[in-house]
Amino acid sequence: MPVSGSMDKFAHHVANLLVGNAEHEALIEMTILGGTFIFEEDAVIAITGANMSPLINRAVEAEMWRSVHIKKGDQLSFGSAKMGCRTYLAIAGGFDVADTLESKSTYTRGGLGGYKGRAFKKDDEIGLKKHRLNLGHLEGRFIRAEHIPNYASDIVLNVVLGPQEDAFTAKGIADFFCETFKISNEFDRMGYRLEGKKIEHVDSADIISDGIVSGAVQIPAHGNPIIMLSDCQTTGGYTKIAHVITSDLPKLAQAKAGDSIKFKALDVNEAHEQYRKAMAKYEVIRAELETLRLAPERNLRLKLMDKIFNVKVNEIRTKEK
Repeated sequence: MPVSGSMDKFAHHVANLLVGNAEHEALIEMTILGGTFIFEEDAVIAITGANMSPLINRAVEAEMWRSVHIKKGDQLSFGSAKMGCRTYLAIAGGFDVADTLESKSTYTRGGLGGYKGRAFKKDDEIGLKKHRLNLGHLEGRFIRAEHIPNYASDIVLNVVLGPQEDAFTAKGIADFFCETFKISNEFDRMGYRLEGKKIEHVDSADIISDGIVSGAVQIPAHGNPIIMLSDCQTTGGYTKIAHVITSDLPKLAQAKAGDSIKFKALDVNEAHEQYRKAMAKYEVIRAELETLRLAPERNLRLKLMDKIFNVKVNEIRTKEK
């Protein structure tokens, strides 16, 4: 049974923090192209990850990386991703779905978990859980721009070599780090197949099956790297040249077909340091969400040099302790 769950853990957790949920609360993940949702009751939402041009009632832009009030009867629609490929929609209180194996994750290949074990279809209805706080207390939460990721089509992934690096020639390892690979059209929640220079083995690409985790980089006999991700199997019989470090997995989750990837080697201590930095940033975001609020938005008309500009103004208020 795979781990499953969200691909971009950073976007997932921040979306939940924005609406006052526990960070691991279930939400909706959309890939490449978003959906349309009609709300049958008032709600507070947060949208993070890739920008899919979300609109309320097909007219008003739904701001991302902040909490937004949705009224009963409102329609929330998404287009296609601009940069990145995965968008997350969290709702205050969370979605009312049953646990499967103590998880709300959906594993579509096995038809397990989440909403009927599958992706959403037209006319599906899903209940919402009530939040412990009044929705008014959740409006105006946001994270500062410096914390919002910039998704790029050229990606450098930090990796730790092993555990089967001895199965590759010196040339094979050198090529792995020198080559710029492209993500092929074979990419999904299970893994990304890369295209580029073939990675050379000493002998066979096969091993006695051992454990696989998200971020493992397998090299089968054809020589093309495959990066395993959230829905990957738990064991496998191909050599693993390296593992993508945990703090780089959210960046990888936003990559799509045609994007380029280059690998950079770190040792274990350096990987741990990168993880500590990522967690420290996350804790700063968590702390700021308890103190910073946006006042209701004001729309102004500004005349400057005989030109008229429509301006949105947000006042940032600091919560008194």
